[in-house]
Amino acid sequence: MIQNGQAQADVTRRRVFYIPGYDPLPPRRYRELYRREGAEQARLSGYEIAIAAHPEAENFGWRVATRIDGRVTKSDIEVLVWSDIVRQSMSATIPGTYWQLLRTSWEYLSSGTLKRLVQMRKGPVIAALYPIVMLLAQLVVALLAGWGVFAAIGMTAQAVSSAPWVLWPATALGLAAWAGVSTALLRWFKAQDGRVYAYYLMHDYAFTAQTRGAYPPALEARMARFRDLIANAMHDGVDEILVIGHSSGAHIAVSVLADLVRSGKMPARGPRLAFLSLGQVVPMASFLRDAKRLRADLRFLSASRRLTWVDVTAPGDGACFALCDPVSVSGVAPAEKRWPLVFSAQFSRSLSEERLASLRWRFFRRHFQYLCAFDRPLDYDYFQITAGPFSLAARYADRPQSMSRIDIPVSKYTSIAA
Repeated sequence: MIQNGQAQADVTRRRVFYIPGYDPLPPRRYRELYRREGAEQARLSGYEIAIAAHPEAENFGWRVATRIDGRVTKSDIEVLVWSDIVRQSMSATIPGTYWQLLRTSWEYLSSGTLKRLVQMRKGPVIAALYPIVMLLAQLVVALLAGWGVFAAIGMTAQAVSSAPWVLWPATALGLAAWAGVSTALLRWFKAQDGRVYAYYLMHDYAFTAQTRGAYPPALEARMARFRDLIANAMHDGVDEILVIGHSSGAHIAVSVLADLVRSGKMPARGPRLAFLSLGQVVPMASFLRDAKRLRADLRFLSASRRLTWVDVTAPGDGACFALCDPVSVSGVAPAEKRWPLVFSAQFSRSLSEERLASLRWRFFRRHFQYLCAFDRPLDYDYFQITAGPFSLAARYADRPQSMSRIDIPVSKYTSIAA
């Protein structure tokens, strides 16, 4: 951990690869977020930052230049895009989404995974239960509304006549109205999901549960492309290659980097390789029965001497497994384990009371706070990490592990891919 200028600046050029979580939106939002929040953090912390387009990026990226304590550093940041895969996975119909609800619930409940996740952190489990409860509530409301119309038609028919030739057509009309009203209301609920996020979160959890923690073929192919992009960047003459995985992008990054290190494509005297996992939800995948590939990658990467791995979460982020060592809790920590370094972004100390109050009910915004400015910054500064003069290894060389981290085996399934 850098204190009183003790560490030596070791980066003038850097390549950064950012892997987002389960996000269907285009990557441009990340550049705009970086531009806005980076300017704010620079103002608060007293350094200079400039951001420009990066037309040469294969996916979507931007260029950053900073001047911090008189040192100029340049970084090229690129988003490794898989939002098209996310959008495809979200194409389920309303009945298809409720089928996902049943399958996902069954996978986490029948395997005992949900119970073990609760033992660590209740926040992300509540977040996982939220779309189930919300979607079931929507279904009940829609069915009750349809039943109300059906009952009203039946009562009206009874008032007119009790003859079968009146009641039978009225019953048929009532059933059709019941189906029509319920369907219309369910469609309306889905149209409002931009504010409720029930369908979005259901698709998110179903994406992982449908393969029991294994990577779908389309994602495996995309991850191979990510690996090759990072491998090629190792020959660009930069000082550091920094890979960032946010939310579910963290466990994708684990497997991409494990593949990279195993591949032998890293030059012997290449740039420093660093991995920063933010707001990770690794146990949601690694605890599932068929996540053998992910568990093997966690085990391998945790003992690697070819990189530095820092894991940053915060108890104030209810959508992540805060301070849960993703390797240890998955039950695959080897005897020679080195990584990750686990510590908290400390929202309660690094954000003012006013800023915390403004985020109180904005759960998604809090999950993205790692990518934003802190108005009372401590030793975590996303913009200095991605564009400052110190490598991740130098910045946190003496940083101790969080004393409140959870690093005991919890997962029921610990088998790994051969």
